[in-house]
Amino acid sequence: MATASEACQTRRNRAMRPWAKGFVGAAIFVSGYFGLQSLAAWHDTHAIFINASESLPNWALLVEAGRFPKRGDYVVFDPGRDPLVVKHFGATPKPFAKIAYGVPGDVVSRSAERVLVNGHEVARLKPLTRQGERLVPGPTGVVPTGCIFAASPHKDGFDSRYSAIGFVCGHHLIGVGEPIL
Repeated sequence: MATASEACQTRRNRAMRPWAKGFVGAAIFVSGYFGLQSLAAWHDTHAIFINASESLPNWALLVEAGRFPKRGDYVVFDPGRDPLVVKHFGATPKPFAKIAYGVPGDVVSRSAERVLVNGHEVARLKPLTRQGERLVPGPTGVVPTGCIFAASPHKDGFDSRYSAIGFVCGHHLIGVGEPIL
C-alpha cells in the first residue's frame, strides 16, 4: 500500500504527463523541422556521383558543389562541347570525374609523351583514340586563375592532357568529390 507522500508524488507525475508529452512532441517536431531544413540545404550542395569510366579507382563519389578544388582533390566537371567530346559522349555529355593535378599558378609542361605539372609526371599522351582519331595535346604553361588541370593516372584517360578538354575553368567546375566506394 502506498504512503500518503507516494500517492501525492504519483498524482504530481500524472499531472505533468500531458505537459511532458506536449513538450516532447514539440521538441521532436522542431528537431525534425530543422533536420529536414538541414537535409534540404545539404541536398542543394551535395550529390552522389557514379563514375562509369575506368579512369579512376573509385566508382562512387560524394560531391560537394561550390568549393574550388585543391591539388590532389577529385573533381567533377562538365567536359564541354568540343566535337571529339560530342562524338564520343553525346551532345549533352555526363560530367567527368578526374583528379586536380594542377591548380592556379602551377606550370603544365610536356616532354615527348609525358605530361608534367610542376616538373612531376601526371599523365602520358597518346597520339590516337581507341577508334584511331587524332588526339591533340592540351594546353601548357601556367594554370590560369579559376582553372585546374584535371587528369587521371589511367593510360586511356580523356582529360586536360588533350585540347578537347583543356584547362577546366569556372562554370565547368561542378564540385569536389570524396571517394565513398
